[in-house]
Amino acid sequence: MAGSRWGVQLVKGRARLALLSFLMLFVELALIRWAGSNVLYLSYFSNFVLLGSFLGIGVGFLRGRSRLDLFPWASTVLAFLVAFVLIFPVAIDRSGSQLIYFGNFTRSGLPIWVTLPVIFLAVALTMSAIGQGVARAFAQFEPLEAYRLDIGGSIAGIAAFSLLSFMGAPPYAWGLVVGAAFLLLYRPTLRLIQVGALTAMVLMLVRESITPGRSWSPYYKVSVSTASPGVRNLEVNGIPHQLIESTTRRRRTEPVYFAVYRRVRHNALRNVLIVGAGNGGDVAIALAAGALHVDAVEIDPRIYEIGRQLNPDHPYQNPRVSVHIDDGRAFLERTRARYDLILFALPDSLTLVSGQSSLRLESYLFTSEAMRAVRAHLNPDGAFGMYNYYRQTWLIDRLARTLQVTFGTRPCLDTVGGVGHLALLTVGREPSDVSCATTWRTGSREAPAPVSDDRPFLYLRGRSIPSLYLITIALILLASLFLVRAVAGPLRAMGGYVDLFFMGVAFLLLETKNVVQFALLFGTTWFVNALVFGGILAAVLAAIEVARRVRLPGAGPLYVALFASLALAWAVPPDRLLHLSVPVRFGAAVSLAFLPVFLANLVFAARFREVASSTTAFATNLLGAMVGGVLEYSSLVIGYRALLPLIAGLYGLAFLFRPADRRPNTGRPALERPVLAPQAEPVGH
Repeated sequence: MAGSRWGVQLVKGRARLALLSFLMLFVELALIRWAGSNVLYLSYFSNFVLLGSFLGIGVGFLRGRSRLDLFPWASTVLAFLVAFVLIFPVAIDRSGSQLIYFGNFTRSGLPIWVTLPVIFLAVALTMSAIGQGVARAFAQFEPLEAYRLDIGGSIAGIAAFSLLSFMGAPPYAWGLVVGAAFLLLYRPTLRLIQVGALTAMVLMLVRESITPGRSWSPYYKVSVSTASPGVRNLEVNGIPHQLIESTTRRRRTEPVYFAVYRRVRHNALRNVLIVGAGNGGDVAIALAAGALHVDAVEIDPRIYEIGRQLNPDHPYQNPRVSVHIDDGRAFLERTRARYDLILFALPDSLTLVSGQSSLRLESYLFTSEAMRAVRAHLNPDGAFGMYNYYRQTWLIDRLARTLQVTFGTRPCLDTVGGVGHLALLTVGREPSDVSCATTWRTGSREAPAPVSDDRPFLYLRGRSIPSLYLITIALILLASLFLVRAVAGPLRAMGGYVDLFFMGVAFLLLETKNVVQFALLFGTTWFVNALVFGGILAAVLAAIEVARRVRLPGAGPLYVALFASLALAWAVPPDRLLHLSVPVRFGAAVSLAFLPVFLANLVFAARFREVASSTTAFATNLLGAMVGGVLEYSSLVIGYRALLPLIAGLYGLAFLFRPADRRPNTGRPALERPVLAPQAEPVGH
């Protein structure tokens, strides 16, 4: 690839490393968010793109001293990935019954067994090329100074992407940021193929972004189109999600949405709460039913804005309506209001909280603890209702059983279209508060147990890992082993760093636990997610500064402190914090979550400074991180809180396999690069 000189090098030294780190994180965040909006249901594979990114970055660091520099090709590979995703969008095959997916059932593009591996490898190759560029700049500085610059660039990357998400910026804005960073870094040897690749990438994203009726929220690609006179389709990530139509038409075509008000005929409806208010259709129905006041909770600000502009009944302009852009469970935990009717109106999301957990935006709405919170917010004669489209009878049974356990009575059941179609469950604070036409009964069926805050997987029938996930896990592990083996050489050379392997596994699981705990305590919003990962980076930066200024003790005391912090986190279950005021809850959550992160980095620092081969040591830690990424799926079986003793056990193995101390601490260790923090996603995808 012949190069030409385009002026002088504009970014060098410390600024170059910081900008490279910014680019690496920003590209990863954009890929996680953007790929999930085009490859339908890719976001349900919670860390698929994340693990591809992490694998690529690790391989790039391992190739930091290679004669073949891949960074000049990074823009070309990225342009290929963008083109592939736009040309071949796909829907995942959901024919299995272990896990439920909502949305369009049409398969498009190439077979899934072709598309997903191509995306995984393309992501890994893209991030490997960028990671090698970071590694080469990284090696020019003293280790702790390099890490400090790297973390600073990563924090800037999270801040920039979060700001663009807040502004509702479309993908071409992300592409312009990435393109500008590449152009600055490629000078003065900027090549025509690089200019062409970056131009093509931006133009493809512009074409996608300017499609009429399309906009972007912090969670979705949102599209609005006309279905028929007076009716608009609202799609998210290419999946039909809501209809925008008048209450008069809905009364005629979808009467089940009005059934809840027939079940509570004697309810005064002085105060109504609607979670999942969407474009305002359910709010308009509540107003038409005579509600004196409605609290409308919607997590997606763009969907609310569309409803405010296009809903023909204009419910959001009604003075009897108060709008809250918030997570439904978080709103319930914060509000002191009581309601005559609480309604969950189709609050099924089509995205995950982040690229690092199996948690969906609505996961904490349907747990036993959430239903108890609902009951606590009902007036003495109040009632609760929920409706949605359910593909499986057992899912209706699970929700109905949850209501029966919470309220002590069987709920009313109204269905339309038979099993797998719209169903409404209604229950009163007392049995006399509702009037049922049909009461839920299982007959000979066994209703699945309710889900809990610790294991909030409503759409997973039993304590198992779906076969589709197991196949994906196996393929990811094989790809990781092959690529690391190809770069690092024989795996037996890593035998001296078994403790680093276990540290990598444990640290990734620790970050996952923090993500889901903050989602429960403060909501599954993109803003909370951004704060979590920003906090992780801040804890890492604090560890760097301590390591630069303080003589660290030996490994033993650091491990003791780490185990103590994990024991403290275990001793204080998250539900204990829910009852605290928000400021006190935040302080307690930050202390419990980030103290182990800080100490884990110091533990790694005490070990990493003694390694004979930093490349082999990092490769071993990388394999551990990959195993930790796939081990996160164990939470589907054991729950999230059980990750803490698992994490402690893994750090215990790291302690047992540590080499004997042979020299005193110099006070100048090299810190562990965070397993996921610099690459983790701060918004829902």
